Amino acid sequence: MRDRIKSTVRWLLQCHLPVTAINRPVIATLYRMHVAARELIGWAARFFWYEPLFRSQCDVVGKRFRMEQLPYLVGRGNLSIGDDVRLSGKPSFAFSSRHCDSPSLVIGTGTFIGHNCAMIVGRGITIGNHCLIAGGVRISDFDGHPIDADDRRNGLTTPSDNVSPVSIGDDVWIGHGAIVLKGVRIGDRAIVGARAVVTRDVPADTIVAGNPARHVKSISPGVFPFFAEDAA
Repeated sequence: MRDRIKSTVRWLLQCHLPVTAINRPVIATLYRMHVAARELIGWAARFFWYEPLFRSQCDVVGKRFRMEQLPYLVGRGNLSIGDDVRLSGKPSFAFSSRHCDSPSLVIGTGTFIGHNCAMIVGRGITIGNHCLIAGGVRISDFDGHPIDADDRRNGLTTPSDNVSPVSIGDDVWIGHGAIVLKGVRIGDRAIVGARAVVTRDVPADTIVAGNPARHVKSISPGVFPFFAEDAA
């Protein structure tokens, strides 16, 4: 009896309205209506709520700025966004004022920031023009916690002399899930492979990958490398 009840419940949970040649046009129309309504609601939320709230926290927002959801914003800092910047999904920006009165994040013209990216700013992070920052990338200019265990137990943060700004040049492509650590400078047109951990400077026109990130190959300006398909 118990097995029969379980079987019936399982059947009910898997049951659905069948799609046949007769009702397919109607259901297909309902699907298109559903998508249109979802996009309309998303547009209205962005236009009337998300974007005004986010813009109120920025120092500068350039022309033709595009965003989808309200970014997760923690702390107070200087946030400057160039023209034609796009924020995909829900990135996060965290400012720590323990090391600097006005930590700053600058995002250059034409740059794309992917979903679930995290920028943790203690002093300064600068992202150049026309960069592609894939989803899940984390960029931080400080470690967040001190090395000494007693200091961590006492709730102390990273010493101010261990906070070092991050600079990312123009036309840089950072692959999905990569981590860029404090003090790193990434040169123009460089490519960082997916899930790489960048602990030192990356020269211009260079591809790096791995943990820690190491040089993979050099590329000529204007030449799209074959490896780049696997980098992000």
